[in-house]
Amino acid sequence: MRYAQTIKEFVVGEFMPDVPAAELDAELDLLENGVIDSLGLLKLIAWIEDRYGIDTDQGDLRPESFRSVAAIDAFISHASPQRTEIG
Repeated sequence: MRYAQTIKEFVVGEFMPDVPAAELDAELDLLENGVIDSLGLLKLIAWIEDRYGIDTDQGDLRPESFRSVAAIDAFISHASPQRTEIG
């Protein structure tokens, strides 16, 4: 998982401030467990677009792509395979 640490840091910083990023399980269902709600999902998508330069369209936005850190990592990797992570 190429982007997992950065994604974890964003998620805990925005939605789980009392949890260290290292403790966030990459497979935790963020939607089902109430970590991210519909407004949070919009914030997450906006961050992904800004951070990784990904231009999403309605066809790209499936809830399963944002359910976990692992799913978000896969989405970013698929949407921008030529980019590398910048700290």
